[in-house]
Amino acid sequence: MSLATPSVAVSATPTRDHDEENFPTASLILAKPLRAKVMAFYRFVRTADDIGDSPDLAPEEKIRRLNLMEAALDDPGTTMPEAAGLHRHAVGTDEARKMLVAFRQDAFKTRYADWAELEDYCAHSADPVGRMLLRLHGDGDNAAGNAAADGLCTALQVLNHLQDLVGDRASLDRIYLPTPWMDCAGGIDAFFDPANTQRRREVLDAALDRVEEQLDRAAALPRLVKAKRLAIQSAMTIGLARRLLAKLRAADPVLGRVKLGKADFMGALLGAFGTGPSDAELVASRVSRAGSSFARGMAALKGERRRALWGVYAFCRAVDDIADNTMPEAEKRRFLLDWRRKLLEPDCAVSRELAFARNAYGVPLVECEAMIAGMETDATDFLRLQTEADMDLYCRRVAGSVGAMSVRIFGAPEAEGFGLELGHTFQLTNILRDVDEDAERERVYIPRDLLDEAGVPEGPAREIVAHPAFGAICAQLAARAQAGFARGRAEIGRFPAQALLPAAVMAWGYGRLLDRLVARGFAQRSGPRPKLTKGEKVKMALMALGLQRP
Repeated sequence: MSLATPSVAVSATPTRDHDEENFPTASLILAKPLRAKVMAFYRFVRTADDIGDSPDLAPEEKIRRLNLMEAALDDPGTTMPEAAGLHRHAVGTDEARKMLVAFRQDAFKTRYADWAELEDYCAHSADPVGRMLLRLHGDGDNAAGNAAADGLCTALQVLNHLQDLVGDRASLDRIYLPTPWMDCAGGIDAFFDPANTQRRREVLDAALDRVEEQLDRAAALPRLVKAKRLAIQSAMTIGLARRLLAKLRAADPVLGRVKLGKADFMGALLGAFGTGPSDAELVASRVSRAGSSFARGMAALKGERRRALWGVYAFCRAVDDIADNTMPEAEKRRFLLDWRRKLLEPDCAVSRELAFARNAYGVPLVECEAMIAGMETDATDFLRLQTEADMDLYCRRVAGSVGAMSVRIFGAPEAEGFGLELGHTFQLTNILRDVDEDAERERVYIPRDLLDEAGVPEGPAREIVAHPAFGAICAQLAARAQAGFARGRAEIGRFPAQALLPAAVMAWGYGRLLDRLVARGFAQRSGPRPKLTKGEKVKMALMALGLQRP
């Protein structure tokens, strides 16, 4: 039995047309015969999406209409125009069927329990589009291309959800951002409170980090597809997604809808006639944005060694951001577990660049795993270290691992012991610098046995770090760090000076921070935390260039 449009569609025409979408659909970049196929597919899924998103239809009626649309996919003689177009162009019936799963879900599901649920939704509502385009262009069996396309489509879908947070909630009481994430900002009502900008910003930035990782998965797509036109459209779409990502980082979508403008489309188009930035270029951009003292030390390296060290740094930054971001602890642990998989199966720009460092310079897998283990310690809502041995193990994992990886890239693997101890000293300095900031997160890295010895009782972190005896413990650890820097200065001469120049530059910067901490004292820690001056940063840059001695 044939099915007619009036019993199915919400309206005679879709609520949006293809040229009103956030991202290119059937753009003029694609070959004309393929554009007709893409448009046929678009009309079907646009109508189905409108049904799922209709505020006027009951969930049961939505399901009934979507079921009729799926039945039309099995009927080549259907009179339903949307389905007839797919049959006429022999395109997209399998992908459309998969997308109907998501649209049925939209009929009744209004909340998401975790990021995995949201990703599963995107796997049905968005990823089939990319796979359909690859198949139309003769790349349907391209496993790497399909994986990259999935990353792009998931990123686009989540960006759309974040754009439409307010509208979706107002018209459908539907929120795609997982509920436990909003709980980190005080709950749903608090998340949407216009005045709650800081806590909402933290949650949004954590979500946008997940989007950026998906875009890093997609980065290789223009280089993976055979069709030049599809490569250009892919590059343009990735460029637009990165522009929207940046806008969402800079503006609050709860206070006003964040959207792309004509200038964004033109800029993305002009940047699309190529294969897009390489993995190395993307990682270099991340390092530049971070602006850390570690990055200044890396400037002493050139060529492939610098590239490798940037890969290590970007990996460390990525897992550290997961541990520090404002999101549920269970999500942090899942994302860190996924990074353990990425070590063996690189699937994004950062993991591929880390793999380059490992292959080119023998960076040990065990040190990468140690870094993740350290971040798993941090990925908790309540952190206490019980013994000095626990603190030493933590420092070994999160900083000693960096030293052990770095000396191999420097070209001095024989300096591993030096790198381990210097990393430990750096981390002690970090702990002392950040005691108050960490206390705001209920983290106390000063071990319990030292606190007990000084008579500091257990309690909220703010009370622990405010105890009168706490400063003396910090001073004791600062003396230990000073001794570590002194040993480092004595030991570094045993190794090739040029090879360990980056370590010398970083040690100078960290040493200055420690000196400033000691001069300020640990009993009274009012005011901003100590940091390097602009002059000191310039001096580090000159050291890295060999124009000044560390």
